[in-house]
Amino acid sequence: MRIALYQCPPLPLDVRGNLQRLSHRAAEAAALGADLLVCPEMFLTGYNIGAESAFSLAEARDGYCAEQVATIAQASGIAIVYGYPELSSDDQVYNAVQLIDAQGRSLCNYRKTHLYGELDKSMFAVAEDDFPVVELNGWRLGLLICYDVEFPENTRRLALAGADLILVPTANMAPYDFVAEVTVRARAFENQCYVVYANYCGSEGDIHYCGLSSIAAPDGSRIALAAQDETLIIGTLDRQLMEDSRAINTYFNDRRPGLYSQLLKP
Repeated sequence: MRIALYQCPPLPLDVRGNLQRLSHRAAEAAALGADLLVCPEMFLTGYNIGAESAFSLAEARDGYCAEQVATIAQASGIAIVYGYPELSSDDQVYNAVQLIDAQGRSLCNYRKTHLYGELDKSMFAVAEDDFPVVELNGWRLGLLICYDVEFPENTRRLALAGADLILVPTANMAPYDFVAEVTVRARAFENQCYVVYANYCGSEGDIHYCGLSSIAAPDGSRIALAAQDETLIIGTLDRQLMEDSRAINTYFNDRRPGLYSQLLKP
């Protein structure tokens, strides 16, 4: 499977503009042979927008924007992962991402479980225990959002549930380049799966994003890597590489869960 990552500066509060550029990038990625396009966290609205704007722009997972993304996916013949503020039935706002397949069907929706800093916590409700693993083009995948990937328990639970790749729309800013440069690769290696990390670049208010979007492979290599400018990067997943790496690095077989009980205590 070929995966495209769209690294871009945010267009805060411009939902129509973000849908337009999603349409352009989806067509471009499909023309380059990609099967899946992954966009950053809160792509449809921007991330640093404040609680009032997050609430006013939030939609249900099957709302107008989801319909528009489904139309774009069908027209381009490519699956799409995008971030957006989700409005729940009880009027809570969640930092969410949704996967729409190339036929315009929603395969899964994931809400951020680990909120970072006052900005995140002021805008969003914290999600509970829902970590779906779904199949796309013969690959099993899970979803996380930004700060979620910095907790090793999150990637490990998805890997143990059978995920071959983990998609991570993100809004990672300076000075946390280390996460993009090191943590993402470590998560791929220690869980013997691909980790796809789609970040913003440029600035949004007082936030400066660090870019460095990447696709990290199970052997710790990066099969696609962006710098700090707007770009579309593409990488091809290699199942044989994953199987060979798993044969050498037998973390799952060598785990001793009985030693880890203390990790379950607050």
